Amino acid sequence: MNKKLSLNKDNCPQNHVCPAVKVCPVGALSQTDFNAPQIDYGKCIACGKCANICPKKALTINS
Repeated sequence: MNKKLSLNKDNCPQNHVCPAVKVCPVGALSQTDFNAPQIDYGKCIACGKCANICPKKALTINS
């Protein structure tokens, strides 16, 4: 089964620069202003780095 990154916007405070955007090794996350990050599934390799650094666990890897 393939892993997939998910975003739970209810857990995302959306009032800060998202630290997960900076750690993505393939640039699959982007953020406009202080909105929740957007996921480019065409780029995402589901490595989990963003999920590990997300302070509110809004980003998770599902299998």
